[in-house]
Amino acid sequence: MRVSALTALALMASSLTLPAMALDSQAAPSSQRAVMICATDAATRSSFAREYGQAPVYITAREALTAKDLGQTWSTPRCMTEREHARYLHLSQSMAAR
Repeated sequence: MRVSALTALALMASSLTLPAMALDSQAAPSSQRAVMICATDAATRSSFAREYGQAPVYITAREALTAKDLGQTWSTPRCMTEREHARYLHLSQSMAAR
């Protein structure tokens, strides 16, 4: 289960960051749209803050899709719970089927 979640995270992160990277190969690293699957416990929050210098910002599946559609970027990765990631995949597949 953990391996499949990490694989799904990698696929989702690449689908969110590839359009940003395609815009300009010289783009600064601050123009990314990375989303990570994060737990909501204190250990995860402190680890994220230690790694990125700020508390995690959690987004919903709809917010991730809106950010992708609008081309929004951010300098620090956003977090998404596993449940929201499942919703993101479902919404993405539903939209692709249209």
